[in-house]
Formats: sequence, C-alpha cells, structure tokens
Amino acid sequence: MELIISLAIGVMAGAGIWLVLRPRTFQVLIGLSLLSYAINLFIFSVGSLSIDEEPIVRAGQSANLANYTDPLPQALVLTAIVIGFATTALFLVVLMALRGLSGGDHVDGQEDRS
Repeated sequence: MELIISLAIGVMAGAGIWLVLRPRTFQVLIGLSLLSYAINLFIFSVGSLSIDEEPIVRAGQSANLANYTDPLPQALVLTAIVIGFATTALFLVVLMALRGLSGGDHVDGQEDRS
C-alpha cells in the first residue's frame, strides 16, 4: 500500500509541477491544485496508513501507531482542503478578471503571434 501511495504522490506532484510551468493561467491553476492534493496525500500518509483502525486509543491497548491512526494529520488535511478550495476559487475569480482586462490568459500577458 505504501508503494501505491508513494507513486500517486510522485505522479501528482510531477504533473502539478509540469502544469505550473505552462504558459496559460488555467493550467497553472490546475497545477497548483494537483500540488496541493499531492501534499495533502503526503501529510495524510505521514499519520500512518492503517485500515479499519480507530483514531482514538481504546482502553486495554497500547498507544502506538500499530493500534490506532493518528488524528492530527487527518485534521490538518481537512483544514488544508478547505483552504485549498477557497484559494482556488479566489484565484479563479482573479483569472477571470485578468482575462477580461487583458483579453488573454497567458501568464506574462503576451501571446506568441507566430
């Protein structure tokens, strides 16, 4: 399971970086979203990848990561998802205003007229 999560994080981060370096603003927006999803998945995986385990320590079991899932990364990722949606919406509004003012969606404001 760790290999699958690692590959998913790597593919999403690589695709996100590639899209951030593209010349169009919408591609940059999608790249930033993919990067945030990759980082969220990484933070989530740091808390241990336990299947069917509770995040709260039960009486009679030792308090180690073999018996429960750490709830702190889950709370951090949930907060990051909400903040990510808000910043994506704000960036989308700024992108639409920029397109209306400049007439294009190129990152530096200039189209290649070849």
